[in-house]
Amino acid sequence: MKRTSRDIRTANRYEVLRQIIAESPTSRQELAAATGLSLATVATLVGELLDLRMITEVGFEDSAGGRPRGLVAVNASGGALIGVDIAETYVHVELFDLALNVLARADEDMRPGESRPEQVVGHVAAAVGSVVAQAGVEAARVLGVGVSVPGQVDRDTGVAEYAPNWDWHDVPLLDLLSEHIAYPLHLDNPLRACTVAELWFGAARGRGDAVVVNLGTGVGAGLALGGGLHRGVSNSAGEWGHTTLVLDGRLCHCGNHGCVETYVGAPGIMRNLRELSPRSPLLHPEDQTATIDALARAAAAGDPVALEVVRDTARYLGAGISDLINLLNPEVVVLSSWVAARLGEPLLEEVRAAVARHALRRPLAATGIVLSPIPTDPVSLGAATFALEGALQSAPRKAAATPAPARRAVLTRSRAPSS
Repeated sequence: MKRTSRDIRTANRYEVLRQIIAESPTSRQELAAATGLSLATVATLVGELLDLRMITEVGFEDSAGGRPRGLVAVNASGGALIGVDIAETYVHVELFDLALNVLARADEDMRPGESRPEQVVGHVAAAVGSVVAQAGVEAARVLGVGVSVPGQVDRDTGVAEYAPNWDWHDVPLLDLLSEHIAYPLHLDNPLRACTVAELWFGAARGRGDAVVVNLGTGVGAGLALGGGLHRGVSNSAGEWGHTTLVLDGRLCHCGNHGCVETYVGAPGIMRNLRELSPRSPLLHPEDQTATIDALARAAAAGDPVALEVVRDTARYLGAGISDLINLLNPEVVVLSSWVAARLGEPLLEEVRAAVARHALRRPLAATGIVLSPIPTDPVSLGAATFALEGALQSAPRKAAATPAPARRAVLTRSRAPSS
């Protein structure tokens, strides 16, 4: 698709604001260096963001000679963003200020059999209402709601095209949500959400090429290539969980056999445990979260069954990650989402060992394998950035008539002279 000048301008606005959020306070000169945009373009975009009250002037930095550089910072109180993480077993919602600090959280559990679209919509609406009430935010301050849903989505139409774990086909999810939620809505999936979160605040920040492995009920690989999110031609890139790991292996919800997801997703890990120890007290047959939590505690305590399950899971996971490393040659592979967070270091150590057995030596030597360092839910955080992107896209090139607040010098940042 050919990008219009408006598309390019929106992308540049987004990138400048992203840098300001990550590096506040910062100067226009530093923004130009970080984004590769000309100083004149950055100055224009900064002016637009000031008019939109998304950022504010905060003073000058000492330059040890020469004209002091003006500093800008994100205006945290300039609006609110909501990120929605819809997973197979829960709905998690977080409300953020414009600096992407969490102001409120809400959770809704989804029991087995509660996966019909109208049931999921009800949980989302309840959780969104809860975070707005908790934060005491006026409706006009909510710039948008980013919604992450598993499977393949059409972000332009707001349709969840295919979610194999729920057998969803062409569900008009955003239309259904708009009957209950009055804020602007933006749809994507957890692979993209996690990857954006890592690019902004996590282990992929400043990296040119990264893979974010999402380990939950479902499994996928978010891709950051050339420093930006890679979506593919139909927004379907990253469905690594549905690549074949074992020929004629376990039946997957997608209809194929031997998919990566059937061995390293939460249900697959439960099956690994069941096959090793059918009567294990660690196994909670109807509760994925309880089983993974029990495994994590037992592995940390040195339980031999738990350690063997983690080792078996890491063996499959390591083989799949080796394929990603050999194919994409990334700088970093990030293990993300709730299963990775709960199993933590024991899983990471075993994965590294398994990858070392399978990956080619040269690409492996250039790749780090790490756990996500993001302390909050990366899917909700990433989903909130989709809402921010949408707000920037809908904002006018020049904000209308409301005068910008007085720009006072309230901060001085020292800068060492360059050598």
